[in-house]
Amino acid sequence: MRTLGLSCLLCAALLLPACGNVFVSGSWTGRQTTSGIVTIVQFTIVSDGNTQVTVVTFANGVTGTSQTFCGDQRTQFPLNDFVLATFTPGPICSNLFSVEIMLN
Repeated sequence: MRTLGLSCLLCAALLLPACGNVFVSGSWTGRQTTSGIVTIVQFTIVSDGNTQVTVVTFANGVTGTSQTFCGDQRTQFPLNDFVLATFTPGPICSNLFSVEIMLN
């Protein structure tokens, strides 16, 4: 079954070269990635009153995205550095797996 899905993905990738830049991110383990320049890092407690989270805003070109990580992760995200964060999404916050600083 996995081979069939991989074959379909490969065929789709071969049929779409005229569509411009196509970025696919993901893995078989459920881990995801996000990247960008760290612009805001905020430690807070979510509305249930018991869960501590770190909200990180990433700038990537003219757009920005935010990701909520479980626990106090402030030391993992230096401001104004370009980072690649790998995580597993959760219902309230994402479990951080690794952070790689790409530029200083």
